Amino acid sequence: MIAEITALVPPPVATFLLTSETTAEAISAHIRATNPSTVQVVSHIDRAESQKLAALEPHVRRVQVIHVEGPEALDLIPAYAPHVHAFLLDSGRPNAPVAELGGTGRAHDWAISAAFVRATERPVFLAGGLSAANVADAIKQVRPYGLDLCSGVRTAGQLDPEKLAAFVLAVEQTDAELASATLVA
Repeated sequence: MIAEITALVPPPVATFLLTSETTAEAISAHIRATNPSTVQVVSHIDRAESQKLAALEPHVRRVQVIHVEGPEALDLIPAYAPHVHAFLLDSGRPNAPVAELGGTGRAHDWAISAAFVRATERPVFLAGGLSAANVADAIKQVRPYGLDLCSGVRTAGQLDPEKLAAFVLAVEQTDAELASATLVA
């Protein structure tokens, strides 16, 4: 089904495959079976596997998810930056007794995320507990390249059009405010 969807999506729209595979060969097989333009690796994988994936799939954009559990998240930048096109910061707990790899609805320490953005030249997407109520603060503090959301725009597991509209409005207002502040400065 994923391959059918990716075949229908016109350029320049990117298709993202989220994978929890942890070896370059398994991720590459997942890519070859589905043909996305981008793969989002939701597990922390070994540096050698990240390097190997870049060699196996040079034509596919690679986004490495970093689960921000503490300041040690910044230590992962040198391991992945040479082999990925972007990072996505999320609030998973991959080492918990039952691993959480996203969609938790929890925010993490945005001060760490802001430091991460400043420490890398790669684009950084922000995820983790974002909603219309907190997205302005998240954008102002972190200054991410983009946002990734799920639970903050859902009700009973379903996309909620009102929550989505409120989220988009909050983002647009924040962008306008920041653009205005930049012009004044």
